[in-house]
Amino acid sequence: MSVKAVIFDLDGVIVDSAKFHFQSWKKVADKLDLRFTEEDNEQLKGVSRADSLDIILSLNDRELPEVEKGRLLEYKNGLYLGYVSFVDESEILPGAAELIDDLRDKGLKVALGSSSKNGRLLLKQMGIFNKFDVIVDGTNITRSKPDPEVFLLGANQLNLAPKKCLVVEDAVSGVEAARTGGFRSIGVGDSEILGRAEHVVSTLEGMTVARIAELYV
Repeated sequence: MSVKAVIFDLDGVIVDSAKFHFQSWKKVADKLDLRFTEEDNEQLKGVSRADSLDIILSLNDRELPEVEKGRLLEYKNGLYLGYVSFVDESEILPGAAELIDDLRDKGLKVALGSSSKNGRLLLKQMGIFNKFDVIVDGTNITRSKPDPEVFLLGANQLNLAPKKCLVVEDAVSGVEAARTGGFRSIGVGDSEILGRAEHVVSTLEGMTVARIAELYV
């Protein structure tokens, strides 16, 4: 099999924390009297916190001083941390833990490639932190997806070429980052949205090393 490692996104792939991001950003938007819907929230998937705020402001044709944006980013993160403080292993999405265990059992490397600055915290709360050989999150990168930096750093730490790594993503920006960086990719979600991924599945349930080997000989 050509794939030697799998790099997982976090939000929407391992844990459904998008709902917590939405609730937090909604409170920020309400504080500023801005429109922000669940549909708007789709544009923030895989995007850094600072870029997410810029998108929300752009959707409302609003500009803010950098100092105020910094305060809002801290406010949003505080709200988010409050929500995710209750996250535990029960929040792991179907099939994710089983796939991670199967990868490790079969000798493949497991990595995280997420724009979230809370990646390590969430993995620890879900009890799977030690199952990752490499963790690259928002604390390590300067450019968020669709820039491939997060995945390229992961591949470098794994000592593997991008073409030997399979990226698992639920966001358009993440799929584009994988394509740009030269990675193999599986999209988790709607095939109409994630159609530029090499393969798309609705869930990771039933995904195994054997299945990956069938897809990536």
